Parts: sequence; C-alpha cells; structure tokens
Amino acid sequence: MSYEPPPAVDAIDPARLRRARNAVFVAFAANGWGFASWASRLPDIQLALRLDPAQLGTLLLSAAAGSVISLPAAGRVISRLGTRRTVEVAATIFVVGMAFAAFSVTVLHNPYLTAVGMLCLGLGMGSWDVAMNHEGAAVERLLGRSIMPWFHAAFSGATVVGALVGAVATGLGVPVLVHILVMLLVVGYVAVAGAKPFLPEAAAVESEPGTPAPRGASAWLEPRTLLIGLVVLVSAFTEGTANDWIAIALRDGYRLPAWAGVLGFATFLGAMTLGRMLGTRMLDRHGRVPVLYATFGMAVAGSLLVVFGGPLLAYVGTMLWGVGASLGFPVGMSAASDDPARAAARLSVVATIGYLAFLAGPPLVGYLGNQVGVLRALLAVGALLVPALLAVPATRERR
Repeated sequence: MSYEPPPAVDAIDPARLRRARNAVFVAFAANGWGFASWASRLPDIQLALRLDPAQLGTLLLSAAAGSVISLPAAGRVISRLGTRRTVEVAATIFVVGMAFAAFSVTVLHNPYLTAVGMLCLGLGMGSWDVAMNHEGAAVERLLGRSIMPWFHAAFSGATVVGALVGAVATGLGVPVLVHILVMLLVVGYVAVAGAKPFLPEAAAVESEPGTPAPRGASAWLEPRTLLIGLVVLVSAFTEGTANDWIAIALRDGYRLPAWAGVLGFATFLGAMTLGRMLGTRMLDRHGRVPVLYATFGMAVAGSLLVVFGGPLLAYVGTMLWGVGASLGFPVGMSAASDDPARAAARLSVVATIGYLAFLAGPPLVGYLGNQVGVLRALLAVGALLVPALLAVPATRERR
C-alpha cells in the first residue's frame, strides 16, 4: 500500500484546516484535563496508600515508565495507524489505566495494582502526546505561523480547570474514585469524538520535493535532534516537578491545608497557560532562542522564590515558574518538526528523551524530599535549568 502524493499547501480547504486546528485544541485539552484530574488528587492518593515522599515518587515512576515504553514506537504507530486513529486508541488505554488505578487506590488500597494502572495510563499518554503534537505541527506548518504554544495552552488551560475541580473535590471530600470516573467519561468521549476532523494523512506529511523518506532509527544519530531532546527533557522536568510536587511542597513545607496546596498547583497551571497564549506572538517577533533564554530564567527565579519566599511569595513564585516552564516543550516539538517528512521520527525521539524527565524526576525529588524535605528538593529545578541553556540554540528556526 502506498500513499497518494501529498496535496499542495494551498490545496487544503481553509475551512478544513480550521476544523483540524480546532480538533488539535480538543485533543490537547482532553489530555490536560485527564492528567490534571489525577495529579490534583495526589495528596489524597498519598494519604490513602500511606506513602512517604520517596514511595510516592516511585509510584509516579510507573506512569513515566509506561510513557517511555510507548514513545520510541510512537512514530511507527502513527505511520501505520495515522494520527487520528493513534489518538483514539491511546486515549482509550489512558482512560482504562487511570480508572483501574483509581479503583486500586480507593477500593483495594493496593499500591502495586495502582502502579499497574498508572503504567497503562502512561502507555496511553505517551502515544497520545506524540500523535497530537504531530498533528499540531502539521497544522502549524500549513497555517504558516507559530501556533504550537496555543495548542499547549489548551492543555494547560484544561489542567487549570482539572486542578480547580480537584481542589473543590478535595475540599468537599469527594472520593477519588467517584471524581476520576466522572471525569474519565467526559475525557474519553471528547478525545475520541474530537479527533475526527484531523487532517488527511497525506497533508500531515507534506514536504519539499526531493526530501528523503523518514527513517526512525537515523533520528537518534542526529546531534540537533538530541540537543532539542535535551531542551525538552529539562523543560519536562521543570513542568513535571511542579505538576507532581508543588501541592505537596506547599502543604508540607509551609504547613498549609491541602486545598491551599492544590490552589498553588492551579496557580502554576494558570500562569503556564497565560505564558503559552502570549508566547506565540513573542516567538514570531523575537524567535525561539531569545524567548527560551528569557523563560528559562524566569523558571529559575520562580522556583527559588517558591522555596525561599515564604507562604505568600511562594504563590508569586509559582506564577513565575509557570510562565518560565510554558514554552520549552511546545518549542521543542515545533523544532523537531521543522522537516515535515521526518517529523514523526524526530518527534518520537525528542518526546522519548523528554519523558525521561518524568521517569527520573518523581523519584529524584521524592528521594531528595526524604532527606531535606519536599520544598527544598525543588531546588533541583534551578540546578538542571542552568546547563540546559547551552542546548537552547539547537531550537533555532530552519526556514
């Protein structure tokens, strides 16, 4: 079976392109809502399973492991199934895994079965992530302007909603299982139904004449791709550490109630959403490299303020941290997709490297938290961001 020759950019009906753009927004939003709903209940999950910070970090490792397992093959899965079908299958695995994990927490009180559910959750989330970024890069390329941060803003905006709902559910004492199952019914339907207007597969791989066919293995040997992966790795660690640990750090480090910790998590997500919404204009005006230098610097300052600023200034720190963490991941995805013919293979490589942060980050912060407290363990964010600045030039635009 062979693909038909891809249509020219101007052959894509504008209305069709708008529908595809909106479908990508929906895919990112559904993914973010599902993720944040689970993350917002981590303090309750920790208490229900009676885990210390190191044990919680190890449990979180299972979801990251699932993603890292699925990511290297994601490019080939997309080539075989197409982006739409990949999102549908991956979202189904995500939903089933999270439902089983929630059941294991609240009914079975078994951390090992919870880890199995989270492994499935991660398997689905990794493939879903690559597929929706692949589709987003194709839409961005056909539109001819930076829009990838907007897609990630949809993810972040949905995580804000998910976190706020989680804060309310926590405050009202809603059981984790009830909250998660209701949320999953919505997320599962939206993800599957929302992906139907994705672009035709030929349009998604439109490239310049004479471009060689993509080869998945060769992408692992490209220095630029690996450096972009490093940028995404540190960005993912910066974002993921906040997602997993800010609520717990504020609760334990400053003796705040659980709902106030979750509110800090929501504040971080809100700031990250704003950074992604405003970031498209800054990227088009100043370029990727200067913008990443500025935002990474804000993330360092914000993380330090969270650790040393006290309860009130910590919320200011979460806002700076959120804006600082907002653009690294989407810019890395765009940079990996500069050549559309190689986009799927390079996205798979970059996403695999990036998700290593979710594999190593939770246990690293958890083990440090056992030694110095979770709040002080957040200093690892600033320590990793500084050397990552050396890899930022690899994301420079290639016209």
